[in-house]
Amino acid sequence: MENKKQVPLIFAAFFAIYVIWGSTYLLNKIAVAELPPFLLAGIRFVSAGILIFLIAALMGKSLKITKKQLGNSILAGFLFLSFGNGVVVWALKYVDSNFAALEISAQPLIVLLMMWIFQGKRIQPMSMVGVVLGVIGIYLLINQDIVIEQENAWLGIVLIFLAMLAWGYGSLFVQGAEFPSNYFVSTGYQMFTGGIMLGIISIAFGEPWSNPVNWQPITHWAMLLLILFGSIVAFTSFNFLLKHISPEKVSTNTYVNPIVAMILGAYFLNESITTQSIVAACILLTGVYFINTSKKGILLSRFRK
Repeated sequence: MENKKQVPLIFAAFFAIYVIWGSTYLLNKIAVAELPPFLLAGIRFVSAGILIFLIAALMGKSLKITKKQLGNSILAGFLFLSFGNGVVVWALKYVDSNFAALEISAQPLIVLLMMWIFQGKRIQPMSMVGVVLGVIGIYLLINQDIVIEQENAWLGIVLIFLAMLAWGYGSLFVQGAEFPSNYFVSTGYQMFTGGIMLGIISIAFGEPWSNPVNWQPITHWAMLLLILFGSIVAFTSFNFLLKHISPEKVSTNTYVNPIVAMILGAYFLNESITTQSIVAACILLTGVYFINTSKKGILLSRFRK
C-alpha cells in the first residue's frame, strides 16, 4: 500500500500529466503566433535543460556523462525534441491545437506498428482491434472540410505524422541505449542538446530571431509556462508516477491530454469542435485503450509534449 504521505503528491502528479501536458498544445499555439517554431522550441528546451542542471547540482547529483551516453542523449534529443517536438510546433502554424492533440494521441498505434516492422513483435489480438479503430479514427479526424479547407492544413497533418515517426523510433531506441543513471540528469542532457540543435535548425531555416524584451506579454507567459511546467514539472511528475504507480494507470494521460487540449483550444482560441471530431476522438481513443490493455503493447513516450 502506498504511503499516505505520498497520496497528495500522486494526485498532484496526475494533475500535471493530465492538465499541464494537455495545455502545452494551447501554449505552443499561442507562442508560435509570434515566434518561429524552431526558435520557440529551442529556447524552451535549452532553458529547461539549464534549469534541470542547476536543480540537479543543488541536489548533489553528478552531472558526469560518458561519450557514449552523450552520443545517445544527442540522438534521443534530436528524435524527441529537435525533430519530434520542433516539427509539431511548426505544424501548429497550419492546424488547430485540438486537432494536433487528437492526431498525436494515435502515437501508441505508430509505436506498435514500428515494433512489428523493426523488431518482429507479433501484434496481440486486442492490439489489432486498437490498430483498426485507430486507423478509422484518424480517417474521420482528417477527412473534414473544416480541417482540409484551412490553408496548408495537409502540410500540418504530414508534419505531425513525421514527428510521430520520430517519437516512435526514439521510443524503440531508448529501450536499449545507455544513458546517465540519474533520470533527471539524463533528461537535462537530452533537453539541452535537443534545444541546441533546434537553434541550429532555426538558423539553417533562416528564422528571424527577436529580442525577448520585445515579445508580447502573452508570449512571455506561454514560454514561461512551457519551460517551468510543461518541460520540468510535468516530466518530473511523469517519472515520479512511474516509480509509484503501474504503467497502465500512468499511460491514461494518452486519453486525457487530447480532451484537455480540445477544451482549452475551444475556450481560449475559439477553435471549432465538430461532431465528427468528437466521434473520431472517441473511436481513436478507444483504439488507444485496446492497444494499452495489451501489456506487450504498452510503450510510453517520454518527450511528446
